[in-house]
Amino acid sequence: MATSPVPDTGRSSDGEPARHAAGRRRGATIQDVAREAGVSRAAVSKVIRNAYGVSDQMRARVEAAIATLDYRPRVAARAMRGASFTLGLEIPQIGNDFHSVIASAATEVLAETSYQVVIAPIRDPQQGDKALQSLADRQVDGIVAVAPLVSTDWLDTLAERVPLVMVGRHDVSTRYDTVAGDDESGAEQVMEHLVELGHRRIAFLDVDRRRAAGKSYISPTGRDPHSIRRRVYHEHMGALGLAPLVVESLGHMEEDAAAAVSEILTSGPHPTAIFAGHDTLAVGALRAVAAAGLDAEDVSVAGFDDIPIASHPLISLTSVDQQGYAMGAEAVRLLLERIDGRTEAVQVQMPTSLRVRASTRPPRSVEGVRPEPGDDR
Repeated sequence: MATSPVPDTGRSSDGEPARHAAGRRRGATIQDVAREAGVSRAAVSKVIRNAYGVSDQMRARVEAAIATLDYRPRVAARAMRGASFTLGLEIPQIGNDFHSVIASAATEVLAETSYQVVIAPIRDPQQGDKALQSLADRQVDGIVAVAPLVSTDWLDTLAERVPLVMVGRHDVSTRYDTVAGDDESGAEQVMEHLVELGHRRIAFLDVDRRRAAGKSYISPTGRDPHSIRRRVYHEHMGALGLAPLVVESLGHMEEDAAAAVSEILTSGPHPTAIFAGHDTLAVGALRAVAAAGLDAEDVSVAGFDDIPIASHPLISLTSVDQQGYAMGAEAVRLLLERIDGRTEAVQVQMPTSLRVRASTRPPRSVEGVRPEPGDDR
């Protein structure tokens, strides 16, 4: 005898959750949750994504239905519907503590949502495009990228496929958002501080970008943070009529910086101050200074980022605070807005402030006399 198909309600005839013929319970679907809560699938999706504009009453009904049905969204199914509830985070130099601060902020902000973070670290700066492409291929719902050295045109194309927020770069794009510290102001504060202390032989510690990773490592726009900090250093040295001295490390790691600084400390008159492009380089410089039997009056060291260890009493590194945690949190907030439909581009610039500590001191001078302005001592 022919029978009519029984509608799939997600429940058996006695009201219990439906099971497969073999007795195994079928996982509840988003449609089951919608039916249980008496709302649309779109409303369930908004509650799961913690989207804006959801009333407390609707949220309570949907969350009760999710609990009743023990609903667990499957990643593959969500991706097919256009949402995977995963966000990508691309970070260069995984050993850089500043990037860890950004990652911590992102994960803590997302702890109150249904999103998970997929982290794509980059060791070779030339691989930035591959890391971002890999995240997009995983069908993440959006990407936060920390200063990848790829062109703005490439990023514009990527942003057409997936919501994108750039951290650290000062790009002007209509397709993706940016969050960056005020690198120019921060670098100016460092240089003004060192000059006011009496330093004239000031070196800038950066990464030898071409030797480390090839020409593509160089930012094509000059809007990346390190290009801006280096430019400000050169401008200040030029304004004072002083010869610049750029010390280039073969990599971003502490040991790379220590090796580069050790070389200049043993190869003739050394600088009395070093402005490091970021704090990991600065800590390497401090290691080299200590290993040479010198102190802050012999060679002062200032960094950029104010990573947590900078304030440790045994480190006491003078550094620029660019609010790394706030940058990471703001980047995630902007990305969630993008996912929820905002299309207008937003550029956010965080204020910077110099935290003066024991690693910078007036230079040691002949018979204890501090050099006068213009005295290249």
